[in-house]
Amino acid sequence: MKEYRSLVFIILSIFAITLLGAYFSPTFQEQKTFLELFFLMGSLLFIFSVLVIFATIGFGSFALYGAVFLAAVMGMYGIEGALLVTGMTYFVWGSMFAMEVLLVYNGLKSAQEWFKQRYTFKSFKLEYKVFYPMLIVAYIFLEIIPSIFYRESFLKFSPSKVLKAMEKLLD
Repeated sequence: MKEYRSLVFIILSIFAITLLGAYFSPTFQEQKTFLELFFLMGSLLFIFSVLVIFATIGFGSFALYGAVFLAAVMGMYGIEGALLVTGMTYFVWGSMFAMEVLLVYNGLKSAQEWFKQRYTFKSFKLEYKVFYPMLIVAYIFLEIIPSIFYRESFLKFSPSKVLKAMEKLLD
């Protein structure tokens, strides 16, 4: 609970500092810039909070809510806002998915339970194909780079082994 208080304090501080910057700016142009930054920060906070909600709901519900949310964002912020939301959703969701797949690949029981609660093999396979680039990026950053720095051996990643293990786990 204490972490959440810190997070809320940091977020409120960012907004307060931005508003103070707008209030004490000597020129109208600087005030306008700070106010635009204030609204941009609010928009990004809203987008990230919706991403967290979508991550907890699950992918089935996400498709419907995501379409409505994208339409609303496109109406408010145009195509750039919709691209930002789509890109951030892919990055956040793909990162979570890739880390969980790598944890299952390394034999962690809690990650296996996470997949059992949320996926069938068919839905897993679909997301596996969609987030395959994120899986490779996560593998590089979580396995290869640390093994180079610490001079340890690393587990080789095999997509076919992952699919076989997940088929066995989810069927």
